[in-house]
Amino acid sequence: MRILFIGDIVSTPGLRAVKSVVPALKRNHNIDVVICNAENSCYGIGLSGRIAEDLFSNGIDVMTLGNHSFSNRDFQHSINNYNSIVRPSNIEGWPGKDYCVIDRDGFRLGIINLLGQVDITPIGDNPFFKADSLVKRLKEEEHVNGIFLDFHAEATSEKQAIGFYLDGRVSAVCGTHTHVQTADDRILPNGTAYITDVGMCGVSDSIIGMDIDTSLRRFIKRFPAKFEPAEGEAFVNAVIIDLNDSGLCSGIRRVFEYE
Repeated sequence: MRILFIGDIVSTPGLRAVKSVVPALKRNHNIDVVICNAENSCYGIGLSGRIAEDLFSNGIDVMTLGNHSFSNRDFQHSINNYNSIVRPSNIEGWPGKDYCVIDRDGFRLGIINLLGQVDITPIGDNPFFKADSLVKRLKEEEHVNGIFLDFHAEATSEKQAIGFYLDGRVSAVCGTHTHVQTADDRILPNGTAYITDVGMCGVSDSIIGMDIDTSLRRFIKRFPAKFEPAEGEAFVNAVIIDLNDSGLCSGIRRVFEYE
């Protein structure tokens, strides 16, 4: 199985870049499943039903979320309409799905989403323990061949820790949230694909997808200015992951393409 996982989509430029770049990526690389993190797709914060439908109609199979899952409050009521949108499962009481399963020619892939616990809000239950229970459930009840984890976290150390913790038990651990693609894509010793952060889909001349002037005012003058998504030419950050029949990784590589 070949997976294309797309980093955090930031606002309209990120959406535009995804719709421009992903069809060719799917075609040229024989992609079986496309997963994206969509928690920043609605004007830079949250997701909406309209945007979800647009992404599904443009080739996305599964969406993962993060700490901004419900920053667009209307989505609290509509997320349960979607079986292929997975929010962080270690936040008690959030609506939505703990996981989803995609079947491609008999290969069953479970997709899960967890939130880190270092320097991020809200703080959820221990993601390591939650990962244990989800992996057990997916293997014993859903009979999956492989498991993909989007770990939405701030601390690189926590991301690396959960990668090694799950090495050999899941197919891939891909970090999101910090919006900057890291150059440490690799296969861990027991066969799990790993990258600390996949990056983002958004404007190149920006501060993690947001307007530069607004961001500078917040950092330099400490004005409580509202973040505004940047405008301009955008790019797509992603990874392509190959899984063998046993559900472990046989290859991972980064993608960085402009619209």
